[in-house]
Amino acid sequence: MILSYLVPVVLVVMLIAASIRILPEYKRGVVFFLGRFQTVKGPGLVIVIPGIQKMQVIDLRVITMDVPEQDVISQDNVTVKVNAVLYFRVVDPEKAVIQVENFTQATSQLAQTTLRSVLGKHDLDEMLSERDKLNDDIQEIIDTQTEAWGIKVANVEIKHVDLDESMIRAIARQAEAERERRAKVIHAEGELQASKKLVEAANVMDENSAALQLRYLQTMSDMSNKNASTIVFPLPMDIMEAFKDMKAKHAAPNDAGKNDA
Repeated sequence: MILSYLVPVVLVVMLIAASIRILPEYKRGVVFFLGRFQTVKGPGLVIVIPGIQKMQVIDLRVITMDVPEQDVISQDNVTVKVNAVLYFRVVDPEKAVIQVENFTQATSQLAQTTLRSVLGKHDLDEMLSERDKLNDDIQEIIDTQTEAWGIKVANVEIKHVDLDESMIRAIARQAEAERERRAKVIHAEGELQASKKLVEAANVMDENSAALQLRYLQTMSDMSNKNASTIVFPLPMDIMEAFKDMKAKHAAPNDAGKNDA
């Protein structure tokens, strides 16, 4: 008699226990009733009738996915190995379950093909120097195609662009040549600026004889401060001008005599 009542009670308790589900805040349950989509439930206490209803739980948190290393041929025919990391999350659990069989695998395959496609349209220099732009382009393409699956791609980051040894040496030689070119250009610009300043200084001294005399005395002072064995006696510039005048006067009569002859 007791067993006849006990068995139904145990069955009811087991049925209730199997029907009760508790979903945390970051999860949702997609419920199907006799194979047809019914609703999305959660978070909290959810009751699912066994045999009639079926629930598939979806995590709404951001998923971090490593995109496997891909062989990419750049636009300038350089073969590189590139890998990346993808950040995405489910924003529509219904679409993520109904529209695609396995949204994680599908997103991974799409990220791999998109990575090869986008990077193959750019040169090696762009891959190395314009990663932010490439990340945005890849993210936009993947996000557009996964929207139908209820997936939102938050970010894509290219992690490594690996080159072979010969290409690394070629890039190093190119960088060294570029540094030498810049050094020569800077040196030439410095020489040009210095020559302009010297011309300006010469013009000032030519217009003002006192400035030339002061510069002459300063040069003598600088030489006297050094431990030099040469002794230099300064000669005033006025005396040099007097000598020039005397030479000119002496040369004038001689030229006249030659003309008379």
